[in-house]
Amino acid sequence: MKKIFLRSGLLFLCFVPGTVLMSGVAVMASGGGVMDRIHHADEPFDTMEIDTAYQLPVKTVRAKESWKGGSFRVLARKDSITRYRCSVCHTDKKVLVKDAVLFTHGDIVINHGEGDNELACIQCHDEDDRDFLSDSSGKKIDFDHSYQLCGQCHFRQKRDWLGGAHGKRDAYWAGERVIRNCTTCHSPHSPAFKTKMPETYSLPLDQ
Repeated sequence: MKKIFLRSGLLFLCFVPGTVLMSGVAVMASGGGVMDRIHHADEPFDTMEIDTAYQLPVKTVRAKESWKGGSFRVLARKDSITRYRCSVCHTDKKVLVKDAVLFTHGDIVINHGEGDNELACIQCHDEDDRDFLSDSSGKKIDFDHSYQLCGQCHFRQKRDWLGGAHGKRDAYWAGERVIRNCTTCHSPHSPAFKTKMPETYSLPLDQ
């Protein structure tokens, strides 16, 4: 059996008839393996210092919040909004088109909030500058950072989202993580997912 070490640190074993297979401990002890690098490390491993190996095919932005001191990125939102920028139509000019609201936003169904707490458009969209969202205190929020708006009501979900328990990670298990924005999965106007029955992978026992 021959041991061949490559520059990447990978170990290849070539088996030769009549030889005895070496144990994993013996192989690692021979130097050049992962354990060898671990035993000779002189400082803690920090995943945030790893450079990304490739570029994502979608646009991301650095989050304006951090988790335990570490930064992360979220998928951008504005590139997926078909009618952005909103200020192209929302101007001070008088609207002359009949039923303009139905013509432009007739496909939007608001089902956000229950009973008397049902939201209206202006509760999330900035009244003066439609290119921004707005929180309850009137602070402008960029569409790419809509999690700042969602989190003022859905604070438990936001806490879990920041820590990685809610939502989905899109890339990089090592290095700066990239996660989905709230509106990547949830429609901001009707955020609740429709009820869906689980898929059946086997026939019932009576068939």
